[in-house]
Parts: sequence; structure tokens; C-alpha cells
Amino acid sequence: MADDRPPADPDRSRLGEAAERSGRTVGRAWHRGGQAGRIRARQLEVTLVIAVQAGLAAALAGLIAQHFLGPGAHVFAPAAAVGTIATAIGQRARRTFELLFGVGLGIVIGDTLRFLIGSGPWQTGVVVALAIASALLVAGKGGPLVGQAGGTAVLIATLAPMERGLELPRIVDALVGGAVGLLVVALLVPVNPMRVLDRAAAPIFAVLREQLAELARAVRERDVDRTKGVLERLRGTEGDVGRLNDSLSGAEEVVTIAPARWHRRQQFHEYARSASHLERLLLDTRALARWSTTALQYGEPIPSELPDAIARLGQAVEEMRRERRVGDTPQCTRKLVEECAELAGRSAARGVRSFGDALVTGLRTAASDLLRAAGCEPDDANRIVRRAAGAGEAAISAPARRHLHRARPTRAARARRRAHLASRRRDDDRAGLSTRERPAR
Repeated sequence: MADDRPPADPDRSRLGEAAERSGRTVGRAWHRGGQAGRIRARQLEVTLVIAVQAGLAAALAGLIAQHFLGPGAHVFAPAAAVGTIATAIGQRARRTFELLFGVGLGIVIGDTLRFLIGSGPWQTGVVVALAIASALLVAGKGGPLVGQAGGTAVLIATLAPMERGLELPRIVDALVGGAVGLLVVALLVPVNPMRVLDRAAAPIFAVLREQLAELARAVRERDVDRTKGVLERLRGTEGDVGRLNDSLSGAEEVVTIAPARWHRRQQFHEYARSASHLERLLLDTRALARWSTTALQYGEPIPSELPDAIARLGQAVEEMRRERRVGDTPQCTRKLVEECAELAGRSAARGVRSFGDALVTGLRTAASDLLRAAGCEPDDANRIVRRAAGAGEAAISAPARRHLHRARPTRAARARRRAHLASRRRDDDRAGLSTRERPAR
């Protein structure tokens, strides 16, 4: 509410605020520019592989069409092969079937309307309009189905009166091009799915590690502007998450249709489960930055163990990435997570107020999600975090007297906590998590 906001600093001039905002904007632009350069470097290998796949598919489709499909240009066979390769990674098989269905739909509508209303400029417009409308009704959105339905309808409406027998070559070209494209992806030049996933996840691990360390330093120094900067940088990670999800779709496609990569299926499924919890950990970290900023703005006490717990969480993220890359069991990750939860429990026992208490809860939630991302079962992750936090609280004060040393939460604080937990439950329901899979609160 507006009444809950801390009073503005009267000594702070508008010129100073504008300069500060400009500095933050320049810093974000510099950071995003460097991040974009790193992303382009990581994508170079995938780009080269796709380019080689497209060139090889076009050459093979043209060669097959020239020697086995009879006289004619057969331009559509290599075009269909390139369209299959260049389409969205992870959706090539589905897009190939859409391409074939679009060709068939364009032929049916074009031939039917040409027989009923004849040929001519306005007839071509009617044929194309109905073909596009029908394709959009079937597909629900644009894509290969709609494009091929419209293109084939134009071909049939304009060239069929002068040249008979266009329908069968068009279908055969589409079949050959699509089949060659899938063959190249599956057998000849399949990408390494785990390498693609590792490169896609690298920016997320990097931003988590760097921003958790920066957040710990900012909270320790009670620097509100730096915690705001962390929050802004964490809010700019949607592109990284989108690229990771696209890579997951592409890796799933490769391990499904490429026999040379079938032995990676189990490893892929483990990585996919880990990636979902990694995305949740990113949201948890954003919440930590938000609660930290609010706690500092309200001048709440911050026990020294609290920034130490945030720093331990960042170290655990870095250790989990190292252990996953070398195939080790996550022993070091678990040890650092336990230290994080124990420090969070110590902070709670020393005495925190409403937003500090939310920060402690967020740390425990993030610790549980990190353990799950490392491959721990949900019940085990919750139990590990709960036990470590309890040990930290017990080390500061005896269990019977623990609550005497903590500030009694106000009614507004209890209401905020209930709203926070309700929001988390709604997020879990949207994600389809069962009660057993939900993180510790």
C-alpha cells in the first residue's frame, strides 16, 4: 500500500536521481551488449552445423530429383529440404508434415475452384484467399502449412491451364525434400544434443552465480541501489530462458529421430528435469533481490549470516554446474546448500522483521529448488533444507526459547506472508506440480 512506503529522501535532488537512472541505464546497456556478444559466440557452432545441414540437404534433394524424378526443373525438392532444415529447431518433423499437408490442401482447393470458376486473375485471387483461409482454420496460425497452401494454390491457378500434370510432381518434390531434410538431421549431421544444452544453460548459470555474489555484497554493505541493479539484471533473463527451452526442444528432437544419439536419451531427460528447476531457481533469485531491496529500504536489521547464506547459494550454483559437467555426484553442491540453509536458520534466530523473514523463506525455497536441479528427489530436498535450517536456529537459541528472541510479526507482515505463499501455490498449480513435488516453504 502507499502508506507502507518509506519516506522519500528530501535531500536528494531530481538532477541526482536523473544522473543515477542514466548511470544504471548505461550499465544495463553495457552488460546486455557484452552478454549478446557471448551469446552470439556460443551460437556460432550451432549456426555452422545448421548451415552445413541445409547445404547438404539441398544438394542431395536436387541430385535425387534430377536422376529419379524425371524431366523438369524440380526446384521445389531442394527448397522443401532447406525449409525443413531452416525451420525452428525442435519442430522439424512437425513442420515437414505441415509442409506436405499444405501442398496437398493447396492442390485440392486450387483444382476444385479452377474446375468450378475457371482461370483468370480474379479467379486466382479467390483461389488463394480460400486456400489461405482454410489453412489458417486448420493450423490456427501462420507457418509452413499456410505458406505452402497459398503458394501451391497460386501455382495451380496460374500454370495448370497451360501445363498439365503439375499436381503429382509438386507432391513428389515435397515428399523428397522433406524426407531428405529429416535424413540429414537424423543420420548424416546430427548435432550433439548435450553440448547444445550445455551452451544454452551457460548464460543462466553465469547470471545466477554473478548476481547472487553481487546481491550478497550489496546486502552486507546495505547498498539499496546495487540490490536494485541485481533485480534489473535478473529481470532481463527471459531471452536466456527462451533459448534454453528452444534448445530443449531441439535436443529432444535429435534424441528421438537420430539413431546415433539414442544413447543420450536418459541423459537428456535428466537434464530436462534439471532445467525446469533451474528456471524456478532463477525466479527464486529474483524474489531474493526484491525482498532484499525492500528490507533495506525499510531499514530492517540484517544479521551477518544472511548475506553469507546468499553467497553460499551462489557458490552452490557454480559447484552444481561443475559437478554436472564432469558427471560427479552432487556432494559438494549438497554441502554448500546445507550451509546456506543453516545460515538462513541462524539469521531467523537472531531476529528479523517481516521482509527479512520473507528473505529467509525465499532462501530456503531456492535451496530446495537447487537440490532438485542437482538431481535430488523432492522429499529429500525438503528434508535436507528443513533439517539444516533447524540446526542453524537451534545453534543460536534453545528451541523452547527461540521465539522469545524474534520480533513478533505484525498483522500486515502476516498478511504479506499469506499472500506470498498463495502466490507460490498458484505458480505451482500453473506448473502442474503435485503436492509431493512442491518446494519447501
